[in-house]
Amino acid sequence: MKLFSASVFLSMIAATSAQQGEYFNEIMIRDDAVHNSLFQSPLPHTYIDADDLPDSFSWGNVDGKSYLTKSLNQHIPQYCGSCWAHGALSSFADRIKIARKAQGDDINLSIQFILNCGTEAAGSCHGGYHTATYQFIQDTGYVPYDTCTPYLACSAESTDGFCGKIDTSCSALNTCKTCDTFGGMGGKCTEIDFFPNATVAEYGIVDYDSNDKEGVSHKIMSEIYSRGPVAATINAEPIVKYTGGIFTDENYSEQTNHIVSITGWGTDKESGTKFWIVRNSWGQYWGEMGYMRLEMGKNLLGIEGEIAWVVPGTYTNHNFACYEDGSNCVSHDTYVDPSNDLVAMKRRLTNDKKKNGNMRG
Repeated sequence: MKLFSASVFLSMIAATSAQQGEYFNEIMIRDDAVHNSLFQSPLPHTYIDADDLPDSFSWGNVDGKSYLTKSLNQHIPQYCGSCWAHGALSSFADRIKIARKAQGDDINLSIQFILNCGTEAAGSCHGGYHTATYQFIQDTGYVPYDTCTPYLACSAESTDGFCGKIDTSCSALNTCKTCDTFGGMGGKCTEIDFFPNATVAEYGIVDYDSNDKEGVSHKIMSEIYSRGPVAATINAEPIVKYTGGIFTDENYSEQTNHIVSITGWGTDKESGTKFWIVRNSWGQYWGEMGYMRLEMGKNLLGIEGEIAWVVPGTYTNHNFACYEDGSNCVSHDTYVDPSNDLVAMKRRLTNDKKKNGNMRG
């Protein structure tokens, strides 16, 4: 894993963007980034055997129900190299939805807040990193829901499009606000001091060993199955024109420049090829309704080399009736790690093995 300072990275951006046909590098890793927080929860691969995992599993279809939050598009209202925040926060929100058993309205987290206030720590429209996003949220103490601060595709240093004409500085108003009626009728925008938010309890990166790719796949599948989708780096150049099917081409670089999330895996019935189910942030017009399938176990396009996971802390589950200024409107639930109930986990594994038709005799 390469580490770059902000100044070195910006010079790399200039060099990269000058080369026609090359995908823009959206990954920036700070020299002082902490890729694994202090955590106490056991890692899922330590209590889930590889042979117990089903051949196919997707959080997008668990007994006919989706536990995934909405698909995202980092390219609107204009291009912004914020894939790192999209991949990190969508998998984070998915894990909250899983913990809530897909009950109630989806909780979606504010990517724009990360761009407004996490430019130096997590990243900007010119790149960032998934674990740095989790570190920033943990250090800050929260990330608001996206109804506080919708995505604008701008960060403080960006002058692209309309970015130079809007305020994306880090402030209370740009953390959470509401605007009452039209300005010409006396309305104004007001900061909300008490707002729905989520916190990060733990986060980390799955250990990668190029000499044990089967073991790496086991670690990733166990993490996804047990706790939910993960964020992953990928070489985006070969998939810009992806239109469907299982990507199996081994002739491309494992050097990465983009971040996505992995929501599950599958096995092709005809060829027996195992694949990751990858969710991108390019909209549902791309690929297979915003997703792609990528062969598992070979680190194709660098997909398995930098897998980030997050354990949610608290998240706002219910807001009490409140005034326009946001008073008295937050209550929290605490995330319950699945590793705390291994009996239930084993029961899920047994049931899924039966459903997949590969129960051992």
